[in-house]
Amino acid sequence: EKLSNRDLLKSAGLYAEDHVTGKNGFNLAAVMLLGRDEVIRDICPAYQTDALVRKVNVDRYDDRLTVVTNLVESFEQLFKFAALHLPDKFYVEGAERKSLRNIVAREMLVNTLMHREYSSSYQAKCVIEQDRMYVENANRARFNGPITLRNLEPFPKNPLIASFFRNIGYSEKLGSGARKMFKYGRLYSGVEPEFFEDDVFRIIQPLNENYSFDAENEAGGQKGGQKSGQKGGQNEDLELDSTEFILEQIARNPHITRRE
Repeated sequence: EKLSNRDLLKSAGLYAEDHVTGKNGFNLAAVMLLGRDEVIRDICPAYQTDALVRKVNVDRYDDRLTVVTNLVESFEQLFKFAALHLPDKFYVEGAERKSLRNIVAREMLVNTLMHREYSSSYQAKCVIEQDRMYVENANRARFNGPITLRNLEPFPKNPLIASFFRNIGYSEKLGSGARKMFKYGRLYSGVEPEFFEDDVFRIIQPLNENYSFDAENEAGGQKGGQKSGQKGGQNEDLELDSTEFILEQIARNPHITRRE
């Protein structure tokens, strides 16, 4: 049996009973995920994400996008903006080509939308500079300091939003995004990203347009091949010299023994 839209929202925890008033209705997560712009503005007037490119004009910006729509549409707009201004470097994993740019941009943007503290008036940002891309947003910090793979502990700050993002394919299981960032962020620029937990949460992804993991590996393979070839050539020369020496000795003394 096909579920109605309301039943689908109920199953996602976005339509529920208010235990204070006893009335049923859409909660804040539903409004932020799927609401109309004017409704979001009434409930959360400080909400917006400012996307900037600062590569040439670092005091102001080269390009800008101000996003004030719901989270589903916000992700789509911010992702297109990031894809427009970031290089999509060649990379193959196994037999499959993967877009390192798309992986890095997706994980950063999903994180800043999914785990933001929406009661704060702090303006969230997504900034692309010459040597780095970073996102920052208001946060309910559990501690102050850098996040690494060793101290990473998944914690859903907005569990209904996180669950909805997973169900529509924007994110995966809790904690996997940070691990993917550490892996693919390094492959993208040669340097691991940085995560900072504080009242303002930040992810900083270094950028290096001159770095290519594929080109580095190819260059390494060529060097290895050259060394192997040189060694092989030297061995062939030694074998040839030895053969000529043996033939010369036999010609001088046909009765020479193997030991001699």
